[in-house]
Amino acid sequence: MRIVVVGASGSGKTTMAKALSRALGLPHVELDAINWQPGWRDISIQEPEEFFRRVAEAAAGEAWVMDGNYTKAREAHWSRATAFIWMDPPRSVVKRQVIWRSFSRAVTKRELWPGSGNKELFRRWLDREHPIRWAWDTWALVRPRYAAMFAGDVFEGRPAHRVGNAREARRLVARLVAEQRAQALPI
Repeated sequence: MRIVVVGASGSGKTTMAKALSRALGLPHVELDAINWQPGWRDISIQEPEEFFRRVAEAAAGEAWVMDGNYTKAREAHWSRATAFIWMDPPRSVVKRQVIWRSFSRAVTKRELWPGSGNKELFRRWLDREHPIRWAWDTWALVRPRYAAMFAGDVFEGRPAHRVGNAREARRLVARLVAEQRAQALPI
């Protein structure tokens, strides 16, 4: 299985991808961890060819769960995906999740991606690019784009699953685990 998880900022992409990774025994690849370099250097903008190369390298594996919305590298991993998951909770849930995530990260001062040194800072909360504002500003743009892409629960002949809440997420994880086990059974 090679699963791409997408959705608005704060929609639960990484949480879902980690849950799938654990349940299915697959490597988890977080595109933010590839992109955000020390000092908040954004290689998807500053070095797009290098970012694409790193994503393609991560996607070369036979099995993985990858989360993120980076359109600049979409061809590197979407072309190899066997399924897609669109995290689509209501805007109010996204807002609550992204505020809580930012708050807990700022309080704990933990490094967001190992080796990056990048940490959440309260003083950046009003920045235009901060995840709280970014989630609010982009939710209404991202949602119709994915709705059109994944209409009919497929994308280019591959399954596309829409997840609107935590219960649906748990059900989908259980279903994909059952499918994986069924595929592993000898005929």
